[in-house]
This record gives sequence, structure tokens and C-alpha cells, in this order.
Amino acid sequence: MSEQGEPRGLLRELGSITVSTWQVSMGLVPLGRLLGSSDDVSQTQLAAAIDKLFEKLYEHPIVQQSGRITERLRARGLIPNEQSTENLIRFVVDQSLQRSPVPVPEVLVQEFWNFFDELFAAPELKGLGELSLDMVRLVLKTYEPLLTEVVNLLKAGRRFNEWQLREVLRRAAFVRNDVAIVRRQIRAIRYIKPFFETDPKDFKAQAEIVAQMVREFGPFFIKMAQVAAANSDFLPDEIAKELAVFHEDVPAMSEEEVRQAFMECFGKPPEKLYLEFDAARPVKSGSIGSVYFAKKPFVENGVEVLKPVVIKVGRHNIDREFAIGKLSIGLAIMSTQYWAPHSKLAPFLRALQEQVDEFVAGFMEELDFESEARHHLRFYERSRKTQLFRVPQLYGHSRRILEMEYLADATSLTRALARMPKHERRRFQTRVMERLLFTVLHHIFVYKEMHGDLHPGNVMIGNDGALHLIDWGNVVPLDGKWGVVWDYLAGAVLADTDVLADALITVSTQPEENRKRRAEIKAALDDTLKKKGVTPLTRRNFIGELRRGGMAGLHSRGQAVLQLMSNTQQAGLVIQRDYLHLSRALFAAGGSFGSLYEGERKTLLLRDVSRTLLRLPLTASSDLFHREIMAVRRRLASVLPLPAFLRNRLAPPATADQPLSLQTLVP
Repeated sequence: MSEQGEPRGLLRELGSITVSTWQVSMGLVPLGRLLGSSDDVSQTQLAAAIDKLFEKLYEHPIVQQSGRITERLRARGLIPNEQSTENLIRFVVDQSLQRSPVPVPEVLVQEFWNFFDELFAAPELKGLGELSLDMVRLVLKTYEPLLTEVVNLLKAGRRFNEWQLREVLRRAAFVRNDVAIVRRQIRAIRYIKPFFETDPKDFKAQAEIVAQMVREFGPFFIKMAQVAAANSDFLPDEIAKELAVFHEDVPAMSEEEVRQAFMECFGKPPEKLYLEFDAARPVKSGSIGSVYFAKKPFVENGVEVLKPVVIKVGRHNIDREFAIGKLSIGLAIMSTQYWAPHSKLAPFLRALQEQVDEFVAGFMEELDFESEARHHLRFYERSRKTQLFRVPQLYGHSRRILEMEYLADATSLTRALARMPKHERRRFQTRVMERLLFTVLHHIFVYKEMHGDLHPGNVMIGNDGALHLIDWGNVVPLDGKWGVVWDYLAGAVLADTDVLADALITVSTQPEENRKRRAEIKAALDDTLKKKGVTPLTRRNFIGELRRGGMAGLHSRGQAVLQLMSNTQQAGLVIQRDYLHLSRALFAAGGSFGSLYEGERKTLLLRDVSRTLLRLPLTASSDLFHREIMAVRRRLASVLPLPAFLRNRLAPPATADQPLSLQTLVP
């Protein structure tokens, strides 16, 4: 019986040790979770987790057995026991009493020994194991503040390492995405062969191939096509018209890309923020992003209403598209030095490469929606003070998403012109010309900045003839620039290469170095004008040359303004990005004026421009009077105790409707 009992007891002991060991490991869980989390820990949290672990350690059989082992060792006098402790304490007390400088009352001494007897009469509670745990725990308690700091420092180091790893992986993803962009652009190169196989005079077939190639190349080349379309005088009509499509017809973003933009900016999909938002059906797509319609709750006069809004969503990795597009052009330019190695070609290619860098740097500024929002709000406030142009109200913005007013009755300039009945066309042209030209000049000379991409797609016309200007991603500052620009324009029209050379050197990226090459630059400009058949205008021949050349001569001189700017690479000049994009802004605005008179005689355009310029004082006075009336209405509405309906009639349009919290409408 005893032989069978011993194995059973041993098994029970082993089982108890196994269970207790598992419990100790479970006691480590709170501490492990605390140390494994990414959040910092407090001293209280660390102490509680350590106490939980020690609680399980105290309950372990080995620690409990240490009590019995301690009793046996003390009974045999191998370690200090009760008797040795009592003897030590009595010796210390006796020595203290003998050496006390004052007599100690016997009553007090007897009270101490009574306490001593009661204390040692209690059973022993702890063995060596428990005592050791107590000592370790005491040490840990002492160092808990320091341990807390060490743990948090280690956590910070781990977070930093994790951040480093994520950043490395993110940059690796950039490379993967860049490879996909390069592959797409390489595939687009296949259109070059059919392009050269077409009849050199078949511009329509060439235009279709170019458009297909641009679409496949992607957003950067679409933006380049828009710029080229604005400078259509350089291109055959068929190609210019095909590229002009990119002002309004650009491949849309994917549904997943749109949803990803909302998750990135707001942490929610669009259907949680808007009603009737369809990511698969954009209203319009551009090189930078796509535009969508939806509905959103607003409060008007204390009443909740649903209003349509326009949401502009930026394309994913658009900055990489532009960077890789710039790389592709750079590689193409550099590669020409292998198949066309010529000493005179090298400076031209180097200047062309640097000019591309300047050009793309200006484009990159349009990718920042926060910057666009600042431009938009600035011009919106200005539009509220005039009756000649309007800017949609901006409701909200983030890095990739803009939310603004819905223009229910407005359409682009070209579409408005196309659907205009013939008998109303002339009136429409003169009205838009007057408003658009006054607006552009007002921005230039009063605000000293202008819309940087005022192509026909960004000029919207309402049913009432109101002029709406959209897409404020690119605004060109003019402060301090207009003098040299005027010199350049005057020099180009007059074909005065001395003035031209000085102006181009001033706007170049290295003016000091280029001044040393002034004679060389002037010679290159003389050669260009000679090849174009443009004669310099002087006081003696001014009237005769204009009369002899007529409108064709003026048009030829206008083309010279564009072509001389493109000739700067031949002279080894690189134009600063601000001036480069100013020229782009002027050409885009010129393209809008030109599209307004598409198919018409040039004399009609010139007549309306002259008429508008002559009427500028009257137009400005009328607009100023309107501004004063608005100010009076605002003051009256704020001070007079009128009924609500009269106060609303007197008050000018509100600066902004108050949008509701989206969560009040969408669960």
C-alpha cells in the first residue's frame, strides 16, 4: 500500500508543479502584453504586472516547499533559527540597557519582552524561497521608476525601428510603382512606329496616334499635351484639336484609387461622408485628378438642407508620375548624344534638359491641394467684391481632396459656345470677351498675380452669362516681374534683339554668366527673326510695315513671341520657372480668347479686344459702383431692425453655408 502510495504522491507533486509552472507562465502574460505593446507604460501599470507575476511565483510548490526545508535547516542549527535570533536580540537589548546614559524604566523593558514573546510565538510564515522573492520584489520596487523609463526608451527604440522599416518598405513600394509607370510609358513608345508610317501630310491620322500615345504615357504627358494645345500656333490644326480634347477628356481614376484617397485623408470611404457619391462615374477628369458630384447636409437660416457639392480627388502617386515623366524626357534627351554626337548639339541638349527640370518644378506646385485651397479662397473672397467673375465657394480641403460649390447651370467655354444659337453668338462673344479680359487685366495689375492655367476647360459660363473661374492649382505671382515681361513682349513684337537679349538674360537661371555671352545670344535671336521673315520695327518703318503686313503680319509677330521663347535652348539659356509658367499662363489665357473666336476672322477678335480696352474705364467704374452698393447693403442688413425677409433681401450673399457634421446624417 505504501509502495503504491509513493508513486501516486510523486505524480500528484509533479502534477501540482506542472500546473503551478503553467500558472506562473500565465502570470507573465500581463507583463508580456505591457512590454509587447507599442504604447508607453506608467509606473503603476508596471508595478501591477510585476505583482501579478510574483503572486503566481509565491503560489508555486517549490516556493512552498522551501518553507519546510527552511524549518529542517533551522531545527538542526544549520541556519539561524528562533533561538539564535532570540539570543541575538536579548544580547543587543542587554547591551543597550547597560550602556544607556539614562535609566530605562523596568515597566517599559517588560512591555518590550511581552511583545517579543508574542511575536515569536506566531508560526513561521515564510521560508527561504518566499524571503528571497520578497527581497527581489523589494529591489524591483526600488527601481520601478528607472525600469519604467528603460522600458519606455526600449519601446521608443522599437517604434523607431518599426518606423524605419515601414519607411524603407514604403520607399520600396515607390520603386515598384515607378517600375510600373516606366513599363507603361515604354509600352506607349510603340506608337512611334505607326506615327512615322503615316502619310506626312495626314495630320488627322497623326493626331489620333499622338492622342493615344499621350493617354498611355499618363498624367504628366497629358499635362504637357494641355500646354501644347494652349500653344496651338506651333501645331497643325488637326493635332492641336486632338490635344485640346485633354482639357476636358482625360482617362478617369479607378474606383479603388478614389476610395483609397478618402481612406488616406479621412479614414472613411466616400459613402460614409456623402450621399449619392459614385466613385465609378466622375463628372470630369484631368491630369491631376477627377471631379465628382454628391450631396451633403448644410444649415441655411437654421434649416437643414441637402445641397449638391463638387468633390475634386487627386490622383494617387501623381508626384511620382511627374518625376518619372521628367526622368523619361531626361533620358530621351541624354540618349540623343549617343546617336547624334555633335559638339554644337551638346549645349542645346544640356540647356533643354535644365529647362525641362525648371518646367516640371513649376508643375509640381500644382499637385499640392492645400496650396490650391489657399489660392482658391483668396480669389473667392475677391470674386465676392465684383460682378464680372465668380469663383465657386470652397467648403473643405485636405491633401488630396477639395470640396466646393456645385455650379448647376455652368459649362465650359467651348461647350457653351458650341451650343450657342448663331443669332446669339456675337453677343455672347462680346460679353465673355469683356468680362474675361477685364478679369485677367484686373488680376495682373491690381492683385499682381493671375490664374496660371486659364485654358477653355477652366473657364465656365453660366446660363445667365456669368463667368466662373475654376482650378486654382497654379497661380503665377507677378510682383516685380512685369517690367521685364513687358520688355520681352515689346522686344518680340518690335523684333528688337537688343531689348530681347537683355530681357531673356534677366529671366534666365544664370543671368551673370549669360551676360558674358550677350553677343552670342543676340546673334542667335537675329538669326531666328531672319529665318521667320520678321523685320525690326522702327519709328521710320512702323506704320509702313504694319500696313504692308496687315493681320497676317501681326499674327506672324505674335508667333515670334512664342518661338523666341522656345529658341532659348539654342542660345544656351534656361528660363526661370516663374517666368516660364507666366508665359504658359499667358498662352493658356490667349488660348481661351482664341477658342472664343474659333473659325472666325482674326479681325473680329482684334475688334472686340480694342472695344473692350476702350471700355475699360466704364467697366471698372460700373464694377466699383457695384462694390459700393454691396457694402451699403451689408451695413444696412447688419444695423437696421428689419423683418427677416427684408434683411435677407438687403444682405449680400453669405460667405459660406455652414455644413453639418457628416455623422448627423450618415451612420
